[in-house]
Amino acid sequence: MPDPLTAPALNMVEVQQRVAGELDRLAPVLDDLGARFADRGHQLHLVGGPVRDAMLGRPITDLDLTTSARPEETERLLRSWGEGLWDVGRAFGTIGARKGPWQVEVTTYRSESYDPDSRNPQVVYGDDLAGDLGRRDFTVNAMAISVPGRVFEDPHGGVVDLAHRTLRTPGTPEQSFGDDPLRMLRAARFAAQLGFEVAPEVVAAMRDMAARIDIVSPERVRDELVKLLMAAHPVAGLRLLVDVGLAERVLPELPALVLERDEHHRHKDVYEHSLTVLEQAIDLEPRLPGGGPDLVSRLAALLHDVGKPKTRRFAGDGTVTFHHHDVVGAKLTAKRLRALRFPGDVVDATSMLVELHLRFHGYGTGEWTDSAVRRYVRDAGDQLDRLHVLTRADCTTRNKRKADRLRRTYDDLEARIATLSEAEELAAIRPDLDGNQIMEALGIGPGREVGEAYRYLLERRLDEGPQGEDEARTALLAWWAARRPG
Repeated sequence: MPDPLTAPALNMVEVQQRVAGELDRLAPVLDDLGARFADRGHQLHLVGGPVRDAMLGRPITDLDLTTSARPEETERLLRSWGEGLWDVGRAFGTIGARKGPWQVEVTTYRSESYDPDSRNPQVVYGDDLAGDLGRRDFTVNAMAISVPGRVFEDPHGGVVDLAHRTLRTPGTPEQSFGDDPLRMLRAARFAAQLGFEVAPEVVAAMRDMAARIDIVSPERVRDELVKLLMAAHPVAGLRLLVDVGLAERVLPELPALVLERDEHHRHKDVYEHSLTVLEQAIDLEPRLPGGGPDLVSRLAALLHDVGKPKTRRFAGDGTVTFHHHDVVGAKLTAKRLRALRFPGDVVDATSMLVELHLRFHGYGTGEWTDSAVRRYVRDAGDQLDRLHVLTRADCTTRNKRKADRLRRTYDDLEARIATLSEAEELAAIRPDLDGNQIMEALGIGPGREVGEAYRYLLERRLDEGPQGEDEARTALLAWWAARRPG
């Protein structure tokens, strides 16, 4: 699939051919379902993202449809048609089902609006397709195709905007964002996913109405930010959020970086540096076990320097320092991700990476002892692969010689880790004696002293490598005797 940021304007003949081919592929699923709705006197249309993506040549896996049927009737029809049914979206008029590899969601014609102080949309069912399309977020998502029949509906010029790769709203952007402020974040997300330009009047409304996002629940904001970050080019969307003032309200740590120059004076500011690190981390995702896109890795890359504004100090010679910004940044990261209701494992992993992102540079020019390698692996734990990516991505110097030196040094470190891991199973480093063996050797029962002895042996293991039970027991007894004189 072509890069959305560099793709040319659409050729409409090719678009028609793509859509026809996609509808032929979907016919075994959609035509039968459409006929069932038609037999009961209801309309059914493929709508929104699937229509847009068919025109763009993007893969379609989930099918969104809209219907004149009310949810209870939709549920009856889907229950007799599909292999699985769910109604978690019933409050919004949506009933879902599965059939083979396909996931189908059918939503009753509707309109949504917000009370001034409400965090959730109020749903009002509509009676026709035109009203339903008019309430959608952008014209490129306000196109529909009837099933069966394949009649194309585009009352708001979505095809023209799609051809010009532009995001506009069906009505005025002020009305659209007033109905659902989350659409302002969606504009940024689609800019990142599709590489589309956001129309000037839409950008202006986003800037004027940025404060309206405050009524949206943190969970909905989080979900939209995740979709943006997981897009092919999240930086485009992030820049838009910062430019219009939305980031100040949903991720304020990001625009706060704009005023902070990085310590090497190689970048316009830490904000630009952080966006570059994010892009480089994305390029390095094939190194990760899952291959990417990887949410934790991207969050850590974006937020790794958020501690710098609070730790900036100016020295007498004009240089700038950010001492302990890694520790401060980890705390700020955890606080922000919790406020956005991210799962605990994402919060913990991301904040750990932020705290560890300078650890590699703390070992000088690369004269790594075995002990240092063991501690690096121990501290990174199950985030080691992501830490490799973050550390490499954090090199944004324009000095090619320096960049090559850092890359070679990290290559050497990874090779050392691999060698020691093969010999010592670094990922599962433990003392040479377990808790029961410690109690037996010292003649003591469970308690605080067992934990202290365990930590002593672990430090010896990290410093000196595997020792064997006999040597570890001898060292343990000497340590015990030294701390209990007489």
